[in-house]
Amino acid sequence: MKVTIYDVAKEANVSIATVSNVINKKGRIGEKTRKRVYEAMEALNYEPNVIASALMGKQTKTIGLLIPDLANPFFSELARSIEDRSHELGYNIVICSTDYQEDKENKYIGLLKQKRVDGFIFASGFEKLTRVEELMKEDIPIAIVARDYPNFSVNAVVIDDYMGGYIAAEHLIEKGHKKISVVAVDIYSNRERIRGFKDALSKHHLQIAQDIDFIGEIEKNHMDVGRKVAERYLQCEDRATAMFACNDLLAIGAIQAAKQAGLKVPEDLSVVGFDNTNIASIVDPPLTTVSQPIQLMGREVMDLIISVFKGEREDNVRVTLTPTLVERESTSEL
Repeated sequence: MKVTIYDVAKEANVSIATVSNVINKKGRIGEKTRKRVYEAMEALNYEPNVIASALMGKQTKTIGLLIPDLANPFFSELARSIEDRSHELGYNIVICSTDYQEDKENKYIGLLKQKRVDGFIFASGFEKLTRVEELMKEDIPIAIVARDYPNFSVNAVVIDDYMGGYIAAEHLIEKGHKKISVVAVDIYSNRERIRGFKDALSKHHLQIAQDIDFIGEIEKNHMDVGRKVAERYLQCEDRATAMFACNDLLAIGAIQAAKQAGLKVPEDLSVVGFDNTNIASIVDPPLTTVSQPIQLMGREVMDLIISVFKGEREDNVRVTLTPTLVERESTSEL
């Protein structure tokens, strides 16, 4: 038999109303009574029926998080940060990895709506936000994280991608590099990084060494794809002396390509990545990279969507975080 709230009340020797108030964190309940209720719930393995609560118009304390690729360390670290903050705030996170497939995203959205989640956080890789618009029309709280859509009015926590690209170029220029190539996936955030990168080069009367060979985002193994693109660049007779990759996996792929070509990093080729994921510090050589404050980003987006739930903020709040350069051993003086 399924354990009910009545069983918990009997086990704890309190009223049903007291158990309900403890579960929903309402009313003035003494600490001893609250502890007794929790102990009874644990002893009976009682789980509140969040779906029933949702049907009664109550929050389920659950948020759906849709990310494009759990295998990418940036998104796995971001998901962990969001989950950690949600736990602190008394919420649960359901993480869904879409693998850059719209049909999977649509399927997960449908399932999460059936579960009556209180809202959605999207780190989606898609350029079009059709489903997000549909959810917003249903007055379902939404927040976007890590992906910038400047022409779309939605709650968002993003990085200053333009500045990230700019400081990456400045770092390589300060090292004396004049021939610099770029490896990038074709999404808006990366186009902004490249815009900043180009502007920094232009200030010094330089330009990108080779035409950018944009990578389609459906490519799953960015490290392998980054290696293949870098191989083509390195085969040029007048090859670049430095590369800027728009994420850490692409940068590591470039390092692999250089090694396979018999080049030393950073002596023969300097490489700068973007994200500063955990993998950046353990690759050989450790990667110089533009750091996104991943932990802060996760906390900020969680705080943002909760504040929307509580009516503490208006919708369409935009939080822009500042990137920094973390210099390690993959770049050196020319």
